[in-house]
Amino acid sequence: MDIQETIKMATSTLVSNRLRSALTMLGIIIGNASVIGMIGVGQGAQKLASDQFESLGPNLLFVVPGSEEARRTQFELPKTLVYEDAEAIKSQVPTAFQVAPQLTLAQVLSRGNQNTSSPTIGVTPEFLATRSFSVAKGRFFNQIDLKRNNRVVVLGSEIADRFFGLEDPLGQSIRIKGISFAVIGVMDSKGTFLGTNQDDAVFIPITTMANQVIGRTSPYGMQISFVSVQAKDESSIRAAKFQIENLLRRRHKILTNDDFTVRTQKDILTIVGTITSGLTALLAAIAGISLLVGGIGVMNIMLVSVTERTQEIGLRKALGAKESDILLQFLVEATILAVTGGLLGTVIGVGGLLLIGSFTPLKPGISPAAICISVGISGSIGLFFGVVPAQRAAKLDPIVALRSI
Repeated sequence: MDIQETIKMATSTLVSNRLRSALTMLGIIIGNASVIGMIGVGQGAQKLASDQFESLGPNLLFVVPGSEEARRTQFELPKTLVYEDAEAIKSQVPTAFQVAPQLTLAQVLSRGNQNTSSPTIGVTPEFLATRSFSVAKGRFFNQIDLKRNNRVVVLGSEIADRFFGLEDPLGQSIRIKGISFAVIGVMDSKGTFLGTNQDDAVFIPITTMANQVIGRTSPYGMQISFVSVQAKDESSIRAAKFQIENLLRRRHKILTNDDFTVRTQKDILTIVGTITSGLTALLAAIAGISLLVGGIGVMNIMLVSVTERTQEIGLRKALGAKESDILLQFLVEATILAVTGGLLGTVIGVGGLLLIGSFTPLKPGISPAAICISVGISGSIGLFFGVVPAQRAAKLDPIVALRSI
């Protein structure tokens, strides 16, 4: 029988049983939509993470206290990094362009009868340039504020709105841990970074933070949370990391294991990318189970169809149809079901990704390779799971089949 005639006959049979065909395709549709959706969301998450790390500032390195092992195993991070380390990096590392030590701790903020707990971040004036922050209103603190331990504060945009609303916050005051601070500025909105709201924070001089808010907690100097270091250019990042590590090993008199960790933006992004890629692959594999279930559904329905069409098969074979003709027709029917389900699933999956991109900050990727692979797998599943019913139909004895007429 001509292949075109076979396709036409198979299509006519499926159309005449619309509801059953639709239900048969449902598993394939859900599987394809899920696989394409999971891969697209995973790619969007990787791009979002990449964009957020780039927004931290160009050519950044982060020096954090504690070795990799200590950071993994200890509940409280070691107090091995001090303000003097940052000053040494600034003066002795030639590839370092900007150095911004940071001391962060959640504190209770209050104004009148309003109270909230938010991150209080002690930094130096270099913080703005190093981390690509900017001041929307007023000013940031300067070296004089730093040397005098002045009680001045720059508010994150959300804190300013929460405490002052439409009122001008400049020249007013808020209390941090019960201590009064004069508001000298309001930061531009920075948005979230890996789920952390950067606008829900306040900034004060790091010396004031250490000496008046927290108090000295390290016997070796002013303890800090980490140091942001901006290299002179992208080509200097590796040299800067090497120089910082050597400097801190000398300062800390380290002979074996480091008590600090130096990470570049690329290092961190690689770790995040590995995690998101692994999660995407896992979710896509779980979604792919729906394709397998859909394939089994195709086989079951085709087996039922063979039983229902015993008379038709017997009549066709009595009129001269070969086993290969019967086999081909049932294989074509199964493949049409799977491919059509794959295409519909693709449309639903892509549509879902477009909706996610329209209503959320996440911008999912639409991968042509994932679409082609998914639809190809759908067709293969139809072909694979259609073999058993097709062989069963092709091997029916025409005399036995015709007895039921």
